[in-house]
Amino acid sequence: MSRILKINVKTKLAIVLTLILGILTFHTESSFAASFYQTAPKKDTTRQKTDTTRKDSIRNVVDTLKMSKDSIDAPIQYTAEDSGVLIIPTKEFILYGKAKVDYTDLKLEAATIRYDQQTQLVKAYGSRDSTGNPMSKPQFIQGSMKSVSDSIFFNMKSGKGLTKNTFFQEGEIYVNAVDLKKISATEVFARRARFTTCNLDTPHYNFRTAKMKIINNKLGIAGPSFPEFEGVPMPIGIPFGIFPLSQGRHSGILPPAFNASPDFGLGLEGLGYYKVLSDNLDATVRANIYSFGGWSMNFNSKYIKRYAYTGNLNLTFQNTKSLNNSTTSKDEFNSFRSFMINWTHSRDNRARPGTNFSANVNFGSTRFNQTVLNNPFINFQNQISSSISYGKDWRGKYNLSLNLNHNQNSNTRLVNMNLPTVNFNMVTKYPFQKADQIGSGKWYEKIGIGYSGNFQNQLSFYDTAFSINRILDTMQYGAIHNIPITLSLPSLGAITIAPSVSYEERWYGQRTFLSWDSSSQKVDTLKQRGFYTARQMSFGLGLNTRIFGTYKFKPKSNVMAIRHEIRPTISINYQPDFGSKYHYTTQVDSSGRTIRLSQFQSGIIGSFGEGAFGGMGFGIDNLLEMKIKNTKDTADKKGRKVKLIDGFGFNSSYNFLADSFQLGNFNIYARSTLFEKVNITAGANLDPYDVDSQGYRVNKLLWDPANFKFGRITSGNIAISTSFKSKSKDGKKEDDKNIPIDPFMTPDEQQRQMQFARANPAEFTDFNIPWSVNLSYSFNFTRVLLPDFSGYQTETFSSINFNGDFSLTDKWKVGATGYYDITRRSLQQLSTFITREMHCWQLSINVNPVGLYRSFNITISPKSGILRDLRINRSRTFSNSTF
Repeated sequence: MSRILKINVKTKLAIVLTLILGILTFHTESSFAASFYQTAPKKDTTRQKTDTTRKDSIRNVVDTLKMSKDSIDAPIQYTAEDSGVLIIPTKEFILYGKAKVDYTDLKLEAATIRYDQQTQLVKAYGSRDSTGNPMSKPQFIQGSMKSVSDSIFFNMKSGKGLTKNTFFQEGEIYVNAVDLKKISATEVFARRARFTTCNLDTPHYNFRTAKMKIINNKLGIAGPSFPEFEGVPMPIGIPFGIFPLSQGRHSGILPPAFNASPDFGLGLEGLGYYKVLSDNLDATVRANIYSFGGWSMNFNSKYIKRYAYTGNLNLTFQNTKSLNNSTTSKDEFNSFRSFMINWTHSRDNRARPGTNFSANVNFGSTRFNQTVLNNPFINFQNQISSSISYGKDWRGKYNLSLNLNHNQNSNTRLVNMNLPTVNFNMVTKYPFQKADQIGSGKWYEKIGIGYSGNFQNQLSFYDTAFSINRILDTMQYGAIHNIPITLSLPSLGAITIAPSVSYEERWYGQRTFLSWDSSSQKVDTLKQRGFYTARQMSFGLGLNTRIFGTYKFKPKSNVMAIRHEIRPTISINYQPDFGSKYHYTTQVDSSGRTIRLSQFQSGIIGSFGEGAFGGMGFGIDNLLEMKIKNTKDTADKKGRKVKLIDGFGFNSSYNFLADSFQLGNFNIYARSTLFEKVNITAGANLDPYDVDSQGYRVNKLLWDPANFKFGRITSGNIAISTSFKSKSKDGKKEDDKNIPIDPFMTPDEQQRQMQFARANPAEFTDFNIPWSVNLSYSFNFTRVLLPDFSGYQTETFSSINFNGDFSLTDKWKVGATGYYDITRRSLQQLSTFITREMHCWQLSINVNPVGLYRSFNITISPKSGILRDLRINRSRTFSNSTF
């Protein structure tokens, strides 16, 4: 009988390797047969004795069966394209031709696989062509580690192995080792290795080291390493390298970046430590240190609990010390301290249905934003605001909201705090409606009554003159109670009628009186604190409808039709004069001019106007649409709608009971999107009455159609924005360049991420879009009363914002973003960038030549996350302002 049995795997002969190996792994001791026959009885005297003897003999048989040391603990799945050879005496099995073996979490593919059962050693080899060049190489996979080698030797029992000329990937690192020794399922040692993050067969760069250790999904450690670029060794090196490979969060040191500034000195920026405190909480501490003595410290902590809440706390303290560039001061340095507190919190609605709590706090020194280096978007933010809100809903019938608000202006340095603002609302109830109503019901059953209340408490102070007494002196409160009564009537054809009655009462904590002081020739102010009330009532009847008009074009025209929709509204209102008793007449200048003022005009909730109103309000809104043929799809008979004017109209009022100024101001507005690219929004306030030489209104209509005079525009605004970009190189539709947003990030964190991207545009460049341009223009003006009541003046503001980029080549891209103040006729901020795509590396140059700080930054760094701190960085910052 032949000792070597050859099996054709393709024909699937009826010899199963697993079964044969299973038989070979068991053997019996030499005493097996003797033990069996010695226990058998010579004479069958009783049935009971025979049964007992048989049980003993079976037990002896089981005891003599032992597991061989060379047995396997799991089935082996194998295939081969050519054949498999089983050598029974030596217990060897060989697979030829694209062989594959699966054993537990091990997968092996090679041209030839040899398995020795006695030693449990697996050897795998590749194949070569007739010229000796390799055609295939063995591949070994265990867990998440995959390797390709010239040869593989692996012990299936100990889990240890040795490979030659191995290529494998661990996380973002690609390693090529002459010798690779695997000592466990998670640890390998490499000798004469090269490692890189470039995924090309011939990488652009790599580090060469004599020894290296990798712990799977945890850590990579290399000895003395020397870089090579395009195969050329560099005359520099690092004594050792530690590369984190673990997935998810882990604590560690945050390396700094070097910066230089003639105003702040040499600096280390971003030095810190990140600590994972728990699965729901972490903390980051960073510091900036400058040689002139300035420093800043930042603490950031993020907390999150799924389906419950998420939030972020950020504390920043700055000790700014910059070189004094002023010629009027003898001090060498300008020094001051500032701080900023940012806290965001949001609760999942599923945590406590019916209630919600959220916070977005931004509170700090008013000069903090001006001292943040290399961030022009923060430098020009003059408004800071905060909000903490709590809401409660009672099954849709009542709702309560409690808010704590704050805002401050960096220019005026004024801080306003609303502590608190309370709103309570009751949905409209129908007291005359039957609980078991059938049909539409009587008209009086549709009478509805509601309630809305608002309470505010405000205090103000300047951060340059902070004191408790001044804060208490500015504190004032107010409340508004509104009770609307409505009646829902059925439509009269296309006309809808809506009568209403409203009662409103306001509470004030103080009132103000202005009086003329003839001795000092100025207006004095007197404030009285207490509890004061004012009330107002109004009656109204509203009518509205919609009118449509369509003009159809000839069938040959690409324009199918134009539709014009007109939405007129008319309301008849009556409001008795409840406000006259809260007004008074006072002199405001030496000429004896007098004006009427409300004693509650300085209140936080405003005051009622005086005089009865009995008249009507009217307005017209227009919508213009065009339907064009679909030139891309001739089978589409419906066409495509294009909006020409999204909205255009006006509204005003006329008071029949007033003795003067009967016609109210006209509020004019327009909005449109031209060619689906240009967004236009405009608005204006038209006063139909004339003014005197000082700008005060006189009861004379400015109506002169011949000279195109229909009144005075007292305020207006227009905003135009557009965005253009080329098609992507791959032909796919892409949205605007976005930064990936973590869904568990708070809005404040998302805003900070966007600000970082705007401040460093070169690091977030999309080379798939050859060019893009974004433009926006805004213009605002208004007429305001001078503080000394001597007349009015017009304040205007106009600006242009722009940003864009274009590719010089497939690898080079330049771009810029800026802000031009037309009112001041100066460029307020400009940031430019140049970036070079280098596959696994990236060159970015950011230059800010205009702004509070002028700076440039040059960075060359790998794209890989684990090597992001291995970068060449050069930064300089210059100050344009004096503090």
